[in-house]
Amino acid sequence: MNFSPKSSWWRQIKSHVAIFDGPLSLIIFLILSVGIVTLYSAGIDFPGRVEDQLRNILVAFIVMWVAASIPPQTLMRFSVPIYTVGVALLVAVAMFGMVKKGARRWINFGVVIQPSEIMKIAMPLMLAWYFQKREGMISWRDYLVAGLLLVVPVGLIIRQPDLGTGTLVLAAGFYVIFLAGLSWRVLVGLVIAVGASLPVVWTVLHDYQRQRVMMLIDPTSDPLGKGFHIIQSTIAVGSGGIFGKGWLKGTQSHLEFIPERTTDFIFAVFSEEFGLIGNSILLFLYILLIARGLMIAANAPTMFTRLLAGSITMIFFTYAFVNMGMVSGILPVVGVPLPFLSYGGTALVTLGLGAGILMSIQRHRKLIQT
Repeated sequence: MNFSPKSSWWRQIKSHVAIFDGPLSLIIFLILSVGIVTLYSAGIDFPGRVEDQLRNILVAFIVMWVAASIPPQTLMRFSVPIYTVGVALLVAVAMFGMVKKGARRWINFGVVIQPSEIMKIAMPLMLAWYFQKREGMISWRDYLVAGLLLVVPVGLIIRQPDLGTGTLVLAAGFYVIFLAGLSWRVLVGLVIAVGASLPVVWTVLHDYQRQRVMMLIDPTSDPLGKGFHIIQSTIAVGSGGIFGKGWLKGTQSHLEFIPERTTDFIFAVFSEEFGLIGNSILLFLYILLIARGLMIAANAPTMFTRLLAGSITMIFFTYAFVNMGMVSGILPVVGVPLPFLSYGGTALVTLGLGAGILMSIQRHRKLIQT
């Protein structure tokens, strides 16, 4: 087989690779590499985790490539159907979904799926489509309609209950509404209204959700029970010091004090083994990821692509902020993975889909402009 620069095979390979955005792909590759190294240490007692994650990464890159190949105009045409199907599936889950560990989040169609994951992408697609259609004549009524489109699926997700995914979907929709031009005065009013409603919200929370908030305030009140996660993760983060204990030498993780150490709490393992310097490098990579996404959003030629790219980028930020805040003890414990670092297939594929959409917007921007 001829792989010379002039061969047809070589040109085909180059054309397929060119679909990926170079800077964004490199940043994601570096974070994934850090994740594999950390997962090897965190999952040393879980044979097959690294191999499974490599397969998940392959699937995520395939999804990313497919999404990057789809023009934004096509995504826009399918925004309403994807959102409608997503909401319909959430209703189906509420009616006859599968119950696991006290939560009704899945539905079996021969293949078990979690419809709430669809809404992480369907929500910004739908709202970006809506504001694109209203471009130049957006009024306060449009923000109310957008709020209703957001509240319905978020309410269904939180009811499952799944506060972590509900938070991410809420954030994804809110970012679109904010970027569409929501007034700062309205935003301040919303913050005040949310603060005033907290006593009511507290009464409708599930017991385990209220316990998570209380453990955030004082985890030592139940150090061997509900507060165990926060206490052990903060010990791991702090014990890493400046330089860390070294790869494969984290005592908190290898003595099994850190729960869910390959998924939601993998940042605690990373912090213990690589310390402040490692955390600084990882934070720098996430800053680069967010900066590249915002650059793509700023250069996007239409309102739909600007809102969509901005929302997806800020979702990456929300994933990282919520996870790191949770592990560090400044936010309640919720099921939010660290993007491109935590073990898991569904979240990784969702993130790959989001990254692929960003690449599509960047790749097709000149075609749209012309």
